[in-house]
Amino acid sequence: MSTEIIHSFGLQLWHVYLIILVAGILQGFINTMAGSGTAVMYSVLSLFGMPVTMINGTVRPGILFQTGASSIKYYLNKKLVVKKGLLLGIPIIIGSIVGAEMAVNINKDLFEKIVAIVLLLMLVLMFYNPKKWLECQSSEKQNKTGLIQIFLFLGIGFYGGFIHVGVGIFLLSALVLNAGFNLVQANALKVFLVFLYAPVVLIIFLINGKVDLFVALFAIIGNTIGGLIGANLVIKKGAGFVRVFLVIIILLFSFHLLGVWDYLFALLS
Repeated sequence: MSTEIIHSFGLQLWHVYLIILVAGILQGFINTMAGSGTAVMYSVLSLFGMPVTMINGTVRPGILFQTGASSIKYYLNKKLVVKKGLLLGIPIIIGSIVGAEMAVNINKDLFEKIVAIVLLLMLVLMFYNPKKWLECQSSEKQNKTGLIQIFLFLGIGFYGGFIHVGVGIFLLSALVLNAGFNLVQANALKVFLVFLYAPVVLIIFLINGKVDLFVALFAIIGNTIGGLIGANLVIKKGAGFVRVFLVIIILLFSFHLLGVWDYLFALLS
């Protein structure tokens, strides 16, 4: 982070780490409830002058601890289908390794615009057939793992390793529309799948010197707290509540990727 930029805001270093802690709580909560919460941490660390490639690595330890804590919570409440998660974890991990290797130096601007368009298309699908998001489909469909599903999760793993932001929404969509789980079950599987690939990706970023461990420590604390709060809400409120939250997050995150908020801010200033 840039000390010049921090001081230009009239902040001390302890103020910055407190902000990172709070951002971590928000990130963990949003990631567990829906996805794309990592955009909060990206925005905060960018504001304080951290390069994008370093941010991409620094958020990974927090994600690992957040998804680990949330997975345990879901498992203890019998919401996590471990066998299916381990099966889908194989293509997810392979894809994430390739994505992380590419993420160290690649420019992501065009990629983000494509992601935003895909997310908005998903939003249309949520309103076109809402029952799929709220109700479990046949156990036969949930247990079946075909080639299409393997390649689908291989691609999601690649994206997760590449940038991670928004991967939760892709995972939820695939687990509901393709694998046949409702949103509560899908949420549990989502955090478990991220937990499986997170340590592999973290090692790649550590080897390439792309992790600020001191900043990551504060993010870990916040992420874990936020993740546990989010998992509790998902378990208590059910699929209907999660669907509403997911719609809001998709809209906000898509507008962020497309630069809508920057454009509106420029008009108002």
